[in-house]
Amino acid sequence: MTDKLIIFDTTLRDGEQSPGASMTREEKIRIAKALERMGVDVIEAGFPIASIGDFDAVKAVATVVKNSTVCGLARALNRDIDTAAEALKPASSRRIHTFIATSPIHMKMKLRMEPEQVIEQAVAAVKRARRYTDDVEFSAEDAGRSDIDFLCRIIESAIAAGATTVNIPDTVGYNLPNQFGSLIKTLIERIPNSDKAVFSVHCHNDLGLAVGNSLSGVLSGARQVECTVNGLGERAGNAALEEIVMAVRTRRDVFPCDVRLDTTQIVYCSRLVSNITGFPVQPNKAIVGANAFAHESGIHQDGVLKNRETYEIMRAEDVGWHANRIVLGKHSGRNAFRTRLRELGVEFSREEDLNEAFRRFKALADRKHEIYDEDLQALVTEADLAVSNERVKWVSLCVYSETGESPKSKITLWINGEERSHTAEGSGPVDATFKAIESIVDSGCTLLLYSVNALTTGTDALGEVTVRLDNAGRTVNGQGVDTDVIAASAKAYINALNKVMNPVARYHPQSEETATYVAVRKFPLVSNLLKLNSII
Repeated sequence: MTDKLIIFDTTLRDGEQSPGASMTREEKIRIAKALERMGVDVIEAGFPIASIGDFDAVKAVATVVKNSTVCGLARALNRDIDTAAEALKPASSRRIHTFIATSPIHMKMKLRMEPEQVIEQAVAAVKRARRYTDDVEFSAEDAGRSDIDFLCRIIESAIAAGATTVNIPDTVGYNLPNQFGSLIKTLIERIPNSDKAVFSVHCHNDLGLAVGNSLSGVLSGARQVECTVNGLGERAGNAALEEIVMAVRTRRDVFPCDVRLDTTQIVYCSRLVSNITGFPVQPNKAIVGANAFAHESGIHQDGVLKNRETYEIMRAEDVGWHANRIVLGKHSGRNAFRTRLRELGVEFSREEDLNEAFRRFKALADRKHEIYDEDLQALVTEADLAVSNERVKWVSLCVYSETGESPKSKITLWINGEERSHTAEGSGPVDATFKAIESIVDSGCTLLLYSVNALTTGTDALGEVTVRLDNAGRTVNGQGVDTDVIAASAKAYINALNKVMNPVARYHPQSEETATYVAVRKFPLVSNLLKLNSII
């Protein structure tokens, strides 16, 4: 029988570490439900000790997901492991994923520990995790640059301590496919108890080789791949789930294993993650890009018309590409609206939330002739964009732009219950709008990113705007959607400002602020554990 390749999705953890990609609890739940519907085996929901928000999000995902294993990340520290176990309590199937660095540079410069101490701490962490669950994963951070003899020793010890999965990460994206595949093969052959655990790979894309390295690892014996939707992740990202899955599924003649996913859900998951994080998918992205199955060359078009397989190695329908237009308009009822959203994996726990979403749908239908699934997803995301205790709210916007004249923008905002207006000039209407907002708020933020993405076709398409702001070293992402791009821009900027002003925010797991935040707000007695390792 063909082996099963376990798909371990870390979009909610490693993917969220992309600057500006932080997700709310509700957004994590939506993505987790979509991953579960696709059939992902393991969902890494987050890093529970990073913040109260991350702890709550992992717990919420563990509560709602029933058919996938929910995983929480923990350094090889007692408090990390205990916190992860607490967050994962509601899960039907749970896994604790603990890690420690194993490369000479990490052990010396970051951990300041001797190799024997690292092995001792890894064994203790695995044993502690086994108190809470039989499903324990151990990762040797920066394994791609670690000494092979030391790797064999620490992995053998981790398996003996109870690790059921051992992960070999190419943490900095340094390896080449033949080199990484050889590493996996050597470890499996040399470690005496390697047959007692599943070998996993977790590759980063710094040299554009994450998918290649991961697949090389699979060919060499790995039976779990850690990946993210759209390849989201730190720096250049991780191995893309959609590329891993479809490579294995398409090249069954090469891979001695198969995935058990519903691949027709891939495009939907890709759009959902892009919509929530504000990271658009490039048109020529494999599998999920808008041009992935498009043919412009006359020779290609002629070949495809005669026989699809002349230029297509997989069917667009198999990954979820289809005509997804729905006939909903201003005369459609709430039941039809709710039914379609349910088909898209969106459920409303409160009737008032459905009513508000339906009201926004009706308003959009008055402005837009045809409604697409992407529009519906944007409506739901727009509701999720509200930040608790919003201090800044958009009231109205008036923009003047004429050739030869400086564009002007007048915006009216509610700030802490007081209505304030200001008019500003700029190099363009968006620039003028942002300057008008800043004249009122005076946040001191620096604009790092401004991105506009049309969600569908046509001049009446919803425009999705993403802005990224820096405030004293803290980066936040804001989103806004509207058929008016300038209005969407104002909404995105205001959304980001509210996140800046929100005192309960998720800190990046690798930042020094995390240590202080966790110690003061949640675990005041763990000052001895505040020296953070970096994340896989």
